[in-house]
Amino acid sequence: MAAKRPPQDQQEEEWISKSELKREAEELQKIGTEILALGKSDLAKIPMDEELEVAVALANRLKGKNEAYRRQMQFIGKLLRFRDPDPIRQALDKIRNKHNQANQHFHQMEEWRDRLIAEGDEAVQELFAKVPEMESERQRLRQLIRQAKKEQQASKPPKSSRELFKLIRQYLDD
Repeated sequence: MAAKRPPQDQQEEEWISKSELKREAEELQKIGTEILALGKSDLAKIPMDEELEVAVALANRLKGKNEAYRRQMQFIGKLLRFRDPDPIRQALDKIRNKHNQANQHFHQMEEWRDRLIAEGDEAVQELFAKVPEMESERQRLRQLIRQAKKEQQASKPPKSSRELFKLIRQYLDD
């Protein structure tokens, strides 16, 4: 007995295994989880239709109720299966990237502060070359550096170091 062949139109479709379908569904559910972890301002940047927005809002209200929240998460994953997830992925990537850039910028300001305290005048000149507007704060900057060094040597709280960071932030955030 010969095996039956599927009709011609079904042969042309790409066959996807059950495991692949499950992996895709789990990935979409992770996207849903990531959407729910966002704050209101970031959530507004995600392109969602009205049905998905309502589902996300309901899930946010159900956060304390474990089973209901889990079911709502599955529902959001199901809704995402019937939509193009690429615009949502792109929006999430932009949000993640923004946070990474902010962290990187913060670390750069910390590095400047630490270099100013450790290296002194040499680092001050480099900072002025990078941020010429900051030269008007030359005296205050050097005073904060001296005080921060004294605080470090005396094992005192880093009050001047914090003020130095605020001053650096004021000019590098612009």
